[in-house]
Amino acid sequence: MIVRLLTHGFLLLTLVACGDGSSSDSTVISKAQLGDQLFNDVNLSLNRSQSCATCHNPEHAFVDTRDNGVDAAVSLGDDGTSLGDRNTQTATYAMFSPDFHINSDGEPEGGQFHDGRAIDLAAQAGGPPTNPIEMGMPDKAATINRLLENSDYVAAFQHHYGDDIFNNPEQAYAAMAQSIAAFEMTAVFAPFDSKYDRSKRGEYTMTERESLGQTLFFSEQFTNCHQCHQRETLPGRAKELFTKHLYANIGVPANERVRIANGKGSGYIDHGLLESPAISDTAHDGQFKAPSLRNVAVTGPYMHNGVFSDLKTVILFYDKFNNSARTLNPETGLAWADAEVPDTVAIDELEMGPALSDERVDAIVAFLKTLTDQRYESLIIN
Repeated sequence: MIVRLLTHGFLLLTLVACGDGSSSDSTVISKAQLGDQLFNDVNLSLNRSQSCATCHNPEHAFVDTRDNGVDAAVSLGDDGTSLGDRNTQTATYAMFSPDFHINSDGEPEGGQFHDGRAIDLAAQAGGPPTNPIEMGMPDKAATINRLLENSDYVAAFQHHYGDDIFNNPEQAYAAMAQSIAAFEMTAVFAPFDSKYDRSKRGEYTMTERESLGQTLFFSEQFTNCHQCHQRETLPGRAKELFTKHLYANIGVPANERVRIANGKGSGYIDHGLLESPAISDTAHDGQFKAPSLRNVAVTGPYMHNGVFSDLKTVILFYDKFNNSARTLNPETGLAWADAEVPDTVAIDELEMGPALSDERVDAIVAFLKTLTDQRYESLIIN
C-alpha cells in the first residue's frame, strides 16, 4: 500500500486493486479524500495542465494567484490562451451558501458562482472541467474516460457509488462533482479561526484601529456594510459568514483591460444574475451575489470582474456614493468609471450612511483583515 500526503494535510491511502477489480474496505478512501485527489488532478483538463486547485490555490485562500497577463483579475484556461471575464471566487466558506432559490421576500438567494447559476457546490464543481475556456474537456464522457485511467479512482467510485457507476457517464460525472463538493465541505475550507473569531473567544485583543473598524462595520448609523454583509450567524452556531447571500447591482464598472485581453471588447455587457437560466426579470440586470468577506484581505483583486486591485479602493468606491470628495479612483488617478449596468444600481442602499473620513476608511480595512483565516495571515500586506 502506498501512502500519499497531500499539501492540505489529508492523509490519503492509495487503493490497491485486487485481481477481480474489487478493493478491501479498509483501504478505501472517503468521499472527501477522493474529492481532494480530484480537486488536485490536472488529468481532468484537456491538456492535463490544469486542476481545480490551479484556479483555487489551497495555499492562497483558494483563489487564482497567477498573473494571467491581467494582474490575476480573471483566470487563464487549460489551453494557455483563453481568459475568463469574471474573477475566480475563493472556495473558502462556500459550503455555507444555501442552494439557489427564491426566498420568502421574492428575492434570489444563494447558489454558487457570481450569478448563482449553479444551485449548489456539486453543480459548481461540475462546471469547470467541460467549460471550453477553463479545463476544456469536450464532454462528460471524455472526462470520465480520464477517471477510468486511474484504477484507484475506479475502486473508490465503485465503493461509494456502486459497481455500475461507470456504466452511465452522466451519473459518473455527477459522482465526481459530488466527491469534490464533499471535499469542499471539510474544515480545510472553513476553520473559523481568524483574529475576529479568536477575539470572540477571548484569545485575541483587537487593536484600537481594528476595534474602531469593527464598530463602524456593524453600525447601521455610520456605514451601509450591513446591507449586504450583515453579521448573520449559522443556525445553532455563533459563527458569522458576513454575507446575506443576496444579489445587488452596486455600480461596478467594466474591467476594460480584461475585455481587451479576452477579446470580448468594450461593447460587451455582463448582465450578472440576469444571465442565470432561472432569472428573467430585468430588475435583476447587473446584479451579482454578495460574497462572504471572510479572507477578503487576501483574495483580491476585487469585485466580480477583478476591476479593483486594493481592498482600500473597494471601501473608497462605496464611500464615493456618500462623499463628494471621493471623485478619483486611486488606482487610476482618473474619475470613477461609470457602472457597467447603470439602470438597476441600488442607489438607495448605497447612499445610506454618512461620508467616511480617511481614518475611518483605514479602520474598516484593518477590521476586514481580521477576518483572515489563521493559516493565511502571513499573506496580508500591511
